[in-house]
Amino acid sequence: MNITKLIIAFFIALISTFLLVYPVKKIAFKFGFLDQPNKRKIHRHVTPRIGGLAIFIGVAISLLYLRLNEPVMPAIITGGIIIVIVGLIDDKYQIRPLVKLIGQLAAAIVVMSGGVMIEKITLPFLGMIEFNQFFAIFITVIWIVGVTNAINLIDGLDGLASGVTTIGLISILVMSIMDGNNIVIYLAVVLIASNMGFLYHNFYPATIYMGDTGAMFLGYSIAVISTLGLFKNVTLFSFILPIIILAIPIFDTLFSIVRRMLDGENILLPDKKHIHHRLLEAGFSHKVTVLIIYAFSALFGLIAILFSKSSLIVTVVLSIALLLILQAFAEMVGVVGNGKTPLLRMVKRTYKRRANYKSNH
Repeated sequence: MNITKLIIAFFIALISTFLLVYPVKKIAFKFGFLDQPNKRKIHRHVTPRIGGLAIFIGVAISLLYLRLNEPVMPAIITGGIIIVIVGLIDDKYQIRPLVKLIGQLAAAIVVMSGGVMIEKITLPFLGMIEFNQFFAIFITVIWIVGVTNAINLIDGLDGLASGVTTIGLISILVMSIMDGNNIVIYLAVVLIASNMGFLYHNFYPATIYMGDTGAMFLGYSIAVISTLGLFKNVTLFSFILPIIILAIPIFDTLFSIVRRMLDGENILLPDKKHIHHRLLEAGFSHKVTVLIIYAFSALFGLIAILFSKSSLIVTVVLSIALLLILQAFAEMVGVVGNGKTPLLRMVKRTYKRRANYKSNH
């Protein structure tokens, strides 16, 4: 791995994306790629929404400089182009979910044809389990399509999707450096840099949104590089590492589906009950809500890193902590029966008792 080349690639992606946002804004206004306010959305002003195009081009320019000589790269790039085209069409015409799904499946098939596939996982006490070809294809498609849509669904506040994916990518980068997985290191660095260049324009108050173009591209990208890296990790918990890193978008999506099913609602219809909506309803400001979710993402990323190198005792402690965090998360998004929040209420009572004790002493 050439460190100097990697640093140059980082700044190429960072600066390219930062500068590309300006012409992309003009293109969005000229051709009508605009996000209109409505009752479900938080923003109140018409905003350009193809910022993901700047992220994609920034990544592409940096990859042209790197010229990664890896057999999987043509398929990864082709799949990414398919995702971006589908995203652009959706940002313009609001296509049906089924059409988007077909595009995502096409991208998944292309990238699998290049050799990117979840062929095995490692389970505690059972060791390494290898999948037959059919099951490997099935799991890989579910993972790529699922993560692509999960990132898309959390893109509801300024800077949220971009920041969460950046934190996830940093966690993947750390583990890839420990494992010496060069292709994942290069791809993660380029995506982190491009995200950071875009986040300057996208953090609250945003002047541009990434749209489906960016959210699906980032979801696709993080799904692919986690398949290249984390699922091939030989740790006892390799199967759970990518899930922990992407816990916010994955569990927010799963909890939303469960909540809608329990309420008898259509699971495909959007609503205002995601984690960021719940935090806003609790009285947190737009910016603080995003920062809280960043903190959750960073915590999950740290737990995943510790999982990858921990002893059995530490793993048990981390598992308990993880379950408690997920319980709190489930309560915040309202998936616990009848809106009950036992863990959060217990934390509040404990906090009040400590506050009263301090005031009396």
